[in-house]
Amino acid sequence: MKSDRLLSILLLLQTRGRVPAHELADRLEVSVRTIYRDIEALSASGVPVYAERGRHGGIELLAGFRTDVTGLTADESRALFILAAQGAHAALGLDAALGSALRKVMAALPAPYRPAAELASRRILVDATRWKGGPQKAVDLEVLQDAVFADRRLRLWYRHSGEREVRTYTVDPYGLVAKAGVWYLAADRRAKPQLFRADRVRSARLLDDPVRRRPGVELADVWEVLRRQVEERPAGIDVTVRVRRDRLDMFQRMTASSLTELPDVEGDEEWVTARLSYPFVPAARQLLAFSDSVEVLSPPEVRAELASAARSVADLYRAAARGHD
Repeated sequence: MKSDRLLSILLLLQTRGRVPAHELADRLEVSVRTIYRDIEALSASGVPVYAERGRHGGIELLAGFRTDVTGLTADESRALFILAAQGAHAALGLDAALGSALRKVMAALPAPYRPAAELASRRILVDATRWKGGPQKAVDLEVLQDAVFADRRLRLWYRHSGEREVRTYTVDPYGLVAKAGVWYLAADRRAKPQLFRADRVRSARLLDDPVRRRPGVELADVWEVLRRQVEERPAGIDVTVRVRRDRLDMFQRMTASSLTELPDVEGDEEWVTARLSYPFVPAARQLLAFSDSVEVLSPPEVRAELASAARSVADLYRAAARGHD
């Protein structure tokens, strides 16, 4: 609707200052010509907005002009009070600020929408953490957050998964990302994007040097690249297994990140076939958790790996039993 678009333009200009017409058009998914017509409409309604042409031009509000916007729709007011990843605010030390901000928003809402907004916050809860994720290590985000907002370089002492040695990196942070209850620092290292899990940072120090980000690159761009790197890693060892149908649900939950072909959930056969991919042969030891409910059909080296591991476990318990005799 045009009224919603005019309100969006007004909010963008209030928060961003001068904005090029083509950027407004991209954000609102309309043509530049439509943006200029909307600017004329705002000006005709008494909003002191003007456009400057040229290389550094754009659309801007007259200095000092502000307006209290209370024209939220019912759905928009509900959306403000359905807070995803609530734990993120606590980790950033923003719980008190969040509560204060929501009280101010509630006071500014049109009276008919206040009950719906309050009800939404009581009836919808978003918990971004995984089931049975295990105990979470406390994460100190203070220095990382300072670097992100102060636009400063950062020295990290970091331990990678599976390594005992702590490595030192100098990075240029773009921002912090919370995914499934885990915090990550997205940064450039030597002008290339790299992901650092916050709970593996052993120490961090803010440097005096200003951050050196690549021109025109934002946090969302870096995260998209890093996310794809994680999700689209080249396949390793292809493994074909058969699974007892009565363990199929648990099998799919526990191996979700390794499944490459979903098993056939229909039918009444006792066994169903599934295919997985592991980065290396020993990683397939995950399948030992299912005991005799999962059998590896191929490749032979994975069958041999699991058989060897099973023998080692059996030997361990036999030795322990003899020690108790």
